[in-house]
Amino acid sequence: MQKSLIVLGLAILVVGLLWPWLSKLPLGRLPGDIIIDRPGLKLYFPITTSIVISIVASLLLWLFRR
Repeated sequence: MQKSLIVLGLAILVVGLLWPWLSKLPLGRLPGDIIIDRPGLKLYFPITTSIVISIVASLLLWLFRR
């Protein structure tokens, strides 16, 4: 459990440090992401972005376990 928390903390730190560059990636604006923008209501469903992040995370975890 301790190793998991340390790795999670380091991952959050790295993402925080790289955020200025990561925010310029087109994630969140991919085709397939649903945006409903009406007066008084804005809903955002990042379906495609979630699938892409899930695939990348799965591949990284698979590579690190080998």
